Amino acid sequence: MTLTPPAALARRLREAGCVFAEDEAGLLLAAADDVAALERMVEQRAAGRPLEQILGWAEFRGLRVRVEPGVFVPRRRSSLLVALAARRLAPGDVVVDVCCGSGALGLALAAAVPGLRVYAVDNDPAAVRCARRNLDVVGGTVLQGSLLGPLPTSLRGQVSAVVAVPPYVPSAEIALMPAEARDHEPRAALDGGVDGLDVMRALAAEVGPWLAADGHVLVEVAAHQAQAVAAQLGAVGLGAGVESDDESGATAVVARRR
Repeated sequence: MTLTPPAALARRLREAGCVFAEDEAGLLLAAADDVAALERMVEQRAAGRPLEQILGWAEFRGLRVRVEPGVFVPRRRSSLLVALAARRLAPGDVVVDVCCGSGALGLALAAAVPGLRVYAVDNDPAAVRCARRNLDVVGGTVLQGSLLGPLPTSLRGQVSAVVAVPPYVPSAEIALMPAEARDHEPRAALDGGVDGLDVMRALAAEVGPWLAADGHVLVEVAAHQAQAVAAQLGAVGLGAGVESDDESGATAVVARRR
């Protein structure tokens, strides 16, 4: 089998607007079984489909996370949430990944803190199917529904950490997003309403009774939203602060039950 030379493939991807064309060319070449398969993948990438959906996986904190078509692609900046949560968890603790998408946060936390009891929740049936395939290997439980509602009532007062990358893009800004997100990821995973905080408000309103005595809530938000989110969590009796990582551009609000 003779595949397109890497340099020629990278040039084609670069002309289509792929910033990391050389890296992507290598990944596509490694994934292709034959010339026809490579051509299909390159055409999809040139049309804007996320590379991770084409390959079927995303790299996240050194793990290969399965990513299926139509499922939110985990961002590397979300590694900050995992690092912040991991240092607050111990084996046997219960962690809940809300708005879980592929289940990447739960999978990464299970790798970082072996022995966690991992739950993940999402409204989207496609995300639930994908997350189950990822979390089955660590014994995770994936549930379909809104926020914490699907959790068994036995977990009330038992959750050590709730982690979430909720949709936080203001509705009017969806059109300004890169096409690979805007056109190929579920809008419900991106659109947070007029100010981007609709889902965050709903989560703040219901999270308190689920937390253990020293339980935490850790959420990814845009930097300009952080103080508003901290105030929302403070209003329901949680002590909240803001963490950021300049290298990745990530911002997280971390709140603890008082």
